[in-house]
Amino acid sequence: MFLLINHRRPTRGIWRSVMQAGLPPELDALKNTIRQIIKEECYPLEAEFLANPSKDGVDEPGAPRGIAEALSGLLGVLPETAWDRLHKISKDTGIYTSFVPEEYGGGGMGALGHVVLDEEVHKSIVQLPTSPVPMMMIGSATPEQEREYLIPSVEGKLHYAFGQTEPNAGSDPGGMMQTSAMLDGDDWVINGTKTFISGAASADYLLVQAVTDSETRQRGGITMFIIDNPTPGLSFDPIRLWVNPGKAQQYQVNIDNVRVPQTKVLGEVGQGFSLGQQWLVHHDRLLRGSMATGILSRALEMAIDWAKERVTYGRPIADRQAIQYMLTDVYTDIITLRATTREIAKRADAGDDVRVEASMVKYCAGEWGWRSIDKIMQIFGGTGETLDLPIAHWYHILRHARIGGGTSEIHKFVMARGLLDGRVNFQG
Repeated sequence: MFLLINHRRPTRGIWRSVMQAGLPPELDALKNTIRQIIKEECYPLEAEFLANPSKDGVDEPGAPRGIAEALSGLLGVLPETAWDRLHKISKDTGIYTSFVPEEYGGGGMGALGHVVLDEEVHKSIVQLPTSPVPMMMIGSATPEQEREYLIPSVEGKLHYAFGQTEPNAGSDPGGMMQTSAMLDGDDWVINGTKTFISGAASADYLLVQAVTDSETRQRGGITMFIIDNPTPGLSFDPIRLWVNPGKAQQYQVNIDNVRVPQTKVLGEVGQGFSLGQQWLVHHDRLLRGSMATGILSRALEMAIDWAKERVTYGRPIADRQAIQYMLTDVYTDIITLRATTREIAKRADAGDDVRVEASMVKYCAGEWGWRSIDKIMQIFGGTGETLDLPIAHWYHILRHARIGGGTSEIHKFVMARGLLDGRVNFQG
C-alpha cells in the first residue's frame, strides 16, 4: 500500500511538527528559558572572554571554574563577578542541577533533557555553569561516599577527573589496561599511568580504573577506585594540546604505590569497567552530539548574518550559489544530528541498550561537526581565523571531536561489530 499525499494541502506545518516532535512541554519550556538566559547573559561576555586569553588555565582568577567549562576550548578570563552572576543564575533557575537525579537534589531530567540543555549551553563560548556531578557514582556510591564526594560535587564544591585512558590503552582500555591494584591488608595498592586525563591536576579527587583480575579484565576484572588529590604517590605531568593553547588542561597521571582503603572502591570489586562504560555511553558520547549541534547552530546563525553583510563584486556573498550550498549543507547536518541525538537519548531513558547507537552519535558528531565547521570557516574567510570571533575556537573543538572520546575509526568498528552480531535494528 502506498501513502497518498494530497498535494493541495500545505505540508509545511506537517514537517515542522515532525522535526520538532518529541520534547515534553516542560522540557521545551526549560529549553527556551536556557536559550534566553544564554543570549542575555553569556553572549555579551564573549568579546571580553576572547580578548583576555588565560595564561594559567583553571588556576587563574577569573578563568572558568568548572572543568567542563574550562575544557570547552580556548580558555578566557572574565571578572570574578561575572562568574558569580552566572553561577547564581544557573542555580536560581534550577539549570545547575537539572540533569541530576531528584534524590540528589536535581531536576531528574534524564538523558533527553541533558542533551537538550547541553545543546543550548554550547551555543556560547562563555559556558553557563552546570553541576560537575560524577554520574558514575549515581546508584553505585556507598552512603559514606555520597556524603564525602557525590553531594559536594553536585553542589559544585568538589571537582573530579576520570582516569581510564593509558599510553598503550586508548582505543582498547579493557583489553590493554596496565594500571593494576593489589590488595595489601586493608588497603589496595595501585600502580600505573593514565594519560590525556582532563583536569586531573586541579581535581579534588580522581575516579581511576585499575585491573584487579588480569584473567577476566573488562569482564569483571577491572575496579573503580576513588583517589583523593593530593595523595602520596600521585603526580601529574602536563600535556599541552592545540585545542587548549594556554596552560595544559590534560595530564599524564602517575600512580606510584598509591594506597587507598577498601572504602574507596566505587561499586563492587570488578564492576569498574562497566561503570565507566555506562557513563561514557549515556553521558559522554550522547553529549558529543548535543555539543556539536549547539556549536553549529550558533555558527550557522553567525554565518548567515555574515553572508548577508559581506559584499564582493557588488553583491552580498549570500547571493553566491557556492555559499548557499555550504549553508544548506551545515543546516542539513544540524537537523539530522539533533534528531539522531535526541532519539537515542530517549531510548536511553527508556532503558534500551544504546551502546552501538551512542557510538553512532559520537561518530556523527565528530565527522559531521568538523566538516560543517570547516564550511563555516570557509564562509568567513580570513576573518574566521581571527581570535576575535569564536569560529577558530569551535574549529579546534570539532576537529578534536574526531579523536577525543574514541576516534571515529574505533566507533565505526563498534558499529560494525553491532551490525554483524545482529544487535542493532536498522529496519525501523
